[in-house]
Amino acid sequence: MAQFSVEIADQDVARVLNSLAVNYGRPDQVPNPEFDPMQPVSEDNPELIDNPETVAQFGNRMVREFLANNVKAHEIKLAKKQAEEALDTNISINDPAT
Repeated sequence: MAQFSVEIADQDVARVLNSLAVNYGRPDQVPNPEFDPMQPVSEDNPELIDNPETVAQFGNRMVREFLANNVKAHEIKLAKKQAEEALDTNISINDPAT
């Protein structure tokens, strides 16, 4: 499988990842999948937990989704254009009263 990579200066990595996290809405906390609503909220039964997906993992996922969405958008646009060009849109409508 081919790899596509980018190089980010060490001093800019945190800026890039934090920007992706903010721009794409990465929450710091997420709903606790083990939360028991029948029990009181406590340290042992929190409603929210720290997001298990790191900022780096989130940024990587967002970049992959960005690339996949761009391929999809391009291919849909191309398919629509090809479908439109293949259509016979000529139609003959006559007025029978004339």
